Amino acid sequence: MSIIELRSDTFTKPTKEMLEYMFNAKVGDDVWEEDYTVKALEEKLASMFGMEAALFCPSGTMANQIAIKVHTQAGDEVICDYSSHVYQYEGGGIAFNSSASVKLLHGDRGKLSVNLIEAALREENVHYPRTSLVSVENTTNKGGGACYDIKTLEELSIFCKSKKLNFHMDGARLFHAMVYTNTKPKDYGHLFDSISVCMSKGLGAPIGSLLLGSKAFIHKAKRVRKVLGGGMRQVGYLAAACDYAIDHHVSLLKDDHRRAKEIESVLSSLDYVSEVIPVETNILIFVLDDPTRLVDYLETKNIYCSAVSQNQIRFVTHFQFDDEMLEKLKEALIAYS
Repeated sequence: MSIIELRSDTFTKPTKEMLEYMFNAKVGDDVWEEDYTVKALEEKLASMFGMEAALFCPSGTMANQIAIKVHTQAGDEVICDYSSHVYQYEGGGIAFNSSASVKLLHGDRGKLSVNLIEAALREENVHYPRTSLVSVENTTNKGGGACYDIKTLEELSIFCKSKKLNFHMDGARLFHAMVYTNTKPKDYGHLFDSISVCMSKGLGAPIGSLLLGSKAFIHKAKRVRKVLGGGMRQVGYLAAACDYAIDHHVSLLKDDHRRAKEIESVLSSLDYVSEVIPVETNILIFVLDDPTRLVDYLETKNIYCSAVSQNQIRFVTHFQFDDEMLEKLKEALIAYS
């Protein structure tokens, strides 16, 4: 029996077509800036978002941490939501890499607003850290895949510029947000000082994230990437996978959302589920009394998912979770008691 994997969209594997595309990549030494394929990918993403330059990184965590390092000085303060990936799941990297402190806000499902940020700003005083960066996440992981509307991001961008604050987006699942909100990459590029875009989640590449920004920003970012050990050699093989994913897998995201909505409908009808966080994209988080028991039961059916708190389970759909698997999941959820 095949495994049904819902722990994360990071479990996707390269397709046969993606592997063929990777093996045919034209490569060189990227530390010497001579890898044709990665340079082409960086130029492609920068142009797609209407930004000046891009930098290939091995992970979204590295891309985010590079951005924070470039945007801050030791002793500065970063504003983000308390549930954000840059704070919760990057190994304390803000403190370790940038010697910066963090001001945590409680947004709406992980989404910040101008009012929240304005209330958190500190007055100029030697006793306080200097706020230098606002970081947002789109979609929000802990918020159940919630998306910012573009109007809110425009308001945040204007506010950050008025306060001389750098503005970064962790866009690990940004293409999911674009599909849900019917927006385009260039709707975002001009709003931010930097954006990280992950290729190894819903888009299905085995590795890789792109950090986008101005030429001056990317020049600094490249030095930080080297210090963090992110300079790689024949990286074009990996960049080719990302290029293939952009061209062939973005169109599949709408089906991830459709399947997630179908699961939401089933979960909402079950007596043992007390709440389902409204589904927008490919992440479902739902509340029940004993998540471990359901996780263990589903595993006996070769369905893998995660308990993300003492009363919550998370499902994450992806393009290798198909309609047949969806029906098996529905049957298992309904049969559970």
